[in-house]
Amino acid sequence: MHVIAFASQKGGSGKTTLAGHIAVEAERRNEGPVALIDTDPQGSLSQWWNARDAERPFFVRSSHEGLANDLKRLKDGGVGLVVIDTPPAITATIAHVISLSDLVVIPTRPSPHDLRAAGATVRICDEISKPLVFAVNGAAPRARITTEAVIALSHHGPVAPSVIHQRIDFASSMIDGRTVMEIASQTKSAEEIGDLWSFLSDRLHGRETSPFASGSFAGDTLRGAA
Repeated sequence: MHVIAFASQKGGSGKTTLAGHIAVEAERRNEGPVALIDTDPQGSLSQWWNARDAERPFFVRSSHEGLANDLKRLKDGGVGLVVIDTPPAITATIAHVISLSDLVVIPTRPSPHDLRAAGATVRICDEISKPLVFAVNGAAPRARITTEAVIALSHHGPVAPSVIHQRIDFASSMIDGRTVMEIASQTKSAEEIGDLWSFLSDRLHGRETSPFASGSFAGDTLRGAA
């Protein structure tokens, strides 16, 4: 069983949206059973899941104290992947979740505030030697700042080669507990989520997939169409 944590100090980075989408995509790609755990007191992921009609991925209620035991129980029960959403703050809960994870995804919007906020999560990962991946999220199409953000992030860790662009279908799909793939599978948004999951899956399974690296890509690669 693999455990992915979505963590970032910055509120509004898209942790909950990406956690839900990646869990659904992994289930669609036969990586399941997939379980979701929400450690954010705001409970946004819980609310999204409660609005779903589909039973998979399934939701597990856990606590800081019981998380390790819950993960063991899920593993013993044959769960293939656990996706954990975390609070938008650096707390003991986040450090605990990261310590129990196989991979930490740091969603980062291409803005100076988000780039600065990512540092606290990176430090926790470095201190306990946990692998991390930056996922650039909420990017404006053809925006120079997206390229600059990827360059800056690539100095601190691998950056997923699939940039998630800002589109209304992400927000509208979350209203009733769905994802962009479940509304229309042949869209740019669905393609980006699929590519992001492929990259994360490769990292989890030890397959070589090149992330973005400083100086290794052309700016146009990041400027996807809306």
